[in-house]
Amino acid sequence: MSRIVAGAAGGLPLKSVPGDATRPTTDRVKEALFSRLESYDVLSGARVLDLYAGAGTLGIEAASRGARSVLLVELAPKAASVCQTNAGLINKALRTEIVSVRKGSVDSVLDSFAPVSGISAGKSWDLVFMDPPYPLTDAELAKTLSKVSLILEENATLVVERSSRSAEPSWPEGIRLIAEKKYGETRLWFAEPVEITAG
Repeated sequence: MSRIVAGAAGGLPLKSVPGDATRPTTDRVKEALFSRLESYDVLSGARVLDLYAGAGTLGIEAASRGARSVLLVELAPKAASVCQTNAGLINKALRTEIVSVRKGSVDSVLDSFAPVSGISAGKSWDLVFMDPPYPLTDAELAKTLSKVSLILEENATLVVERSSRSAEPSWPEGIRLIAEKKYGETRLWFAEPVEITAG
């Protein structure tokens, strides 16, 4: 059984996705991750996007710790259903509709946010979590990261979680790595947007 670690709904139990198709972030990793995010001062009032959400625990933890809005994106039917359940639990606990769910592929959802004709209206996320499934190739992740780079606010933070044996992601132009940390079988990369200067 997973739970919210801290914040307004700290201790609230959450439903887990049955089976082994997803790999929940452990409480130890979650505590370390959110401690760093709080040191970056990016949680309070943030618009949060949780991609490959699984049970939605990262986005929901952000909601408990002061995020303004959270969108969980998940394609797998069982996981998306658990996201809906957990979103209902946190929204009830916080007495407001902070967390919502989009069922669909990450790339299709990102495409729906893309700026139109160069207008930067799509840049509306302050914090983005990416915990892609192991089978996702480095090339596929790089392609998705390029889309993420188009929707980040100026002072946003991007967190990529992968196996500790995975190679560092290929960061697209417009995103730079600021920190990385290994926790047992898990590695976290923290990145931020940078302004692209015309050559």
